[in-house]
Amino acid sequence: MKKGAIVLCGGKSRRMGQDKATLPFGPELMLQRVVRIVSLVVDPAAVVVVAAQDQLLPELPATVIVTRDERPDRGPLEGLAAGLRAMPDFVDAIYATSCDVPLLIPDFVREMFRRLGHHDIAVPWDGRYCHPLASVYRPKVLAVVESLLASDRLRPMFLFEEVCTVKVPVEDLRGFDPTLSTLLNLNQPEDYQAALAIAGLAK
Repeated sequence: MKKGAIVLCGGKSRRMGQDKATLPFGPELMLQRVVRIVSLVVDPAAVVVVAAQDQLLPELPATVIVTRDERPDRGPLEGLAAGLRAMPDFVDAIYATSCDVPLLIPDFVREMFRRLGHHDIAVPWDGRYCHPLASVYRPKVLAVVESLLASDRLRPMFLFEEVCTVKVPVEDLRGFDPTLSTLLNLNQPEDYQAALAIAGLAK
């Protein structure tokens, strides 16, 4: 399986109060850290960063592909579509994440690829909610994503209902990520400070 990754970083970060992609996290900025970690699992030449139209990005490896959301404020499906369009043709499966998960664990990502099997999507599921930005997608789902966007059906659940999707119980993933830190998005300043403390980087 040839693996790629999409990192979405074009959100408004309203609750954080500043661009999460450029928040310091140890010697790196948040986006740089997430790109580095996913590149441990996927082909570094198949990492696509999806930014907002006017967003300034930190320095990234030369192999990283940068693309932009075509339409703002349309949620993760819009970013997923942009990332899938820019993904190199040799890729068989893509892990999608946001840039605000600096505690993500490579073994979690590897297990999600393994769980994909013959399905089109593998998505972590906690019994109530799915986690579309910790999921693995086949490139061919792009056509369905574009159809949903054209119909203003913007919820990722619509995509999971349309294609062959396996829901992976999050409890099954604790053997690879005991605290499920890969699923911890940093939405508010206190989340950011807590993550720094967990990583031993708090000042």
